Amino acid sequence: MAFKTDIQIAREAQKKPIQMIGEKLGIPEADLLPYGHDKAKISQSFINSVQDRATGKLILVTAINPTPAGEGKTTTTVGLGDGLNRIGKKAAVCIREASLGPNFGMKGGAAGGGYAQIVPMEEMNLHFTGDFHAITSAHNLLAAMIDNHIYWGNDLEIDIRRVVWRRVLDMNDRALRQITASLGGVANGFPRETGFDITVASEVMAILCLARDLKDLQQRLGDMIVAYRRDKSPVFARDIKADGAMTVLLKDAMQPNLVQTLENNPAFVHGGPFANIAHGCNSVIATTTALKLADYVVTEAGFGADLGAEKFMNIKCRKAGLSPACVVVVATVRAMKMNGGVAKADLGAENVEAVKKGCPNLGRHIENVKSFGVPVVVAVNHFVTDTEAEVQAVKDYVAAQGSEAILSRHWELGSEGSADLATRVAEIADADMANFAPIYPDEMKLFDKIDTIAKRIYRADEVLADSKIRNQLKEWEAQGYGHLPVCMAKTQYSFTTDPERRGAPTGFSVPVREVRLSAGAGFVVAICGEIMTMPGLPRVPSAESIKLNVDGDVEGLF
Repeated sequence: MAFKTDIQIAREAQKKPIQMIGEKLGIPEADLLPYGHDKAKISQSFINSVQDRATGKLILVTAINPTPAGEGKTTTTVGLGDGLNRIGKKAAVCIREASLGPNFGMKGGAAGGGYAQIVPMEEMNLHFTGDFHAITSAHNLLAAMIDNHIYWGNDLEIDIRRVVWRRVLDMNDRALRQITASLGGVANGFPRETGFDITVASEVMAILCLARDLKDLQQRLGDMIVAYRRDKSPVFARDIKADGAMTVLLKDAMQPNLVQTLENNPAFVHGGPFANIAHGCNSVIATTTALKLADYVVTEAGFGADLGAEKFMNIKCRKAGLSPACVVVVATVRAMKMNGGVAKADLGAENVEAVKKGCPNLGRHIENVKSFGVPVVVAVNHFVTDTEAEVQAVKDYVAAQGSEAILSRHWELGSEGSADLATRVAEIADADMANFAPIYPDEMKLFDKIDTIAKRIYRADEVLADSKIRNQLKEWEAQGYGHLPVCMAKTQYSFTTDPERRGAPTGFSVPVREVRLSAGAGFVVAICGEIMTMPGLPRVPSAESIKLNVDGDVEGLF
């Protein structure tokens, strides 16, 4: 049986004018700032006007560790949102925006899949409403102003060996990871080593996604540390006098974007911080606005629950005062088999024993999420090759963990296939069973926060960090940053820092290679193992297949 591609399905969508989607949420037409006919930003004045309304139920969709078999976290997020609307609930979806780099690299797009997608698919995966371009421009304006300050006399006495603000580009380009800037003589400034990160790794992106409003945004931008003097005292973005102009560039980008699902249900798509180096969630302003306009809001967090859900709970919920009513952990039979040792080429054949062998990865994620005091449902994202015996094996395993697994066929059937999942999730959310709390308090020492996550979430035996790193953490505590949460930067493919170790490994250490202070975003980044903040393109990038067809339509996004 031949299935249509995601982009074919998206192109056939019967989209409604964005004003009609806004109407579903009670947003007046005058408060929608349209970008074409099918997407719009929501005005800040309207957002301000709904703050005294009751808050809806927040549902987080997370997943097992990603595998090449595919899990479908965004697809499930969209499918669940449509399913809730199908059973008569007023629901909205909140997801991140897609980065151009991965789209042209390996992913080829990120807006759900099959009959559980957000549209317009092509625009969302390309320039969309220009938010990422605004972030790139604001970030690089600051970089230019730092070098300009040094060139014109360096009144702040910046040590040019200790400029920590790099430049960004929303593209995978390994050639720019490490560069030498200002070559070419006196007129071009003082030569120094620097480099580029991808835009989604920018602290500006993390700030946009955590800021409550424009005033908070400017305050946080000003708080960013961009360099150090010879005495190692920090130089802030406000010292460079860049925070005001950066806020101007980000004024429109700060407003959430409204689009729709294939079934014409409202979806907020806003922000997109890296799930490794940052907190991997859509913007606080989009989530909190959606919660004032809908009774149920379905959102997702990047990668597996050990990264995405942990940061959603410990960073986003802590900072924004959010409290999830229910968490959905997405798993697939195929991924269970892969965790059980089956090669990708053999995933189509029934193998119940391999499913059982791979389930401990899922079990650990269930246990971890429950440790935050939130009830868990497992969504088994259905693939056509799944057999009844394999699905039953997952259901039996999850039941033994004190949760339940529900087969969801949203990819194939849209909301009809996710209605059972939606019904159960709504029941749990309505029962107010959650007793949410982050797993460490603000006042805990920074190293102890890292240690807590490594041991309680990853199940590591110890954290390895040399005295230089430990002393740096103590210095930040002395400077008043000890209350910040920590943001763990590690591989998404494993509980360990080794991407090849699947399943639920034990008997390992977590080495912390470097720590970085994101003073504006409000967290300390602990870099564990090899994490790239500027990805490279694969041997055969998706870009080779992306083109316009004879009708002028985009081909190759998937």
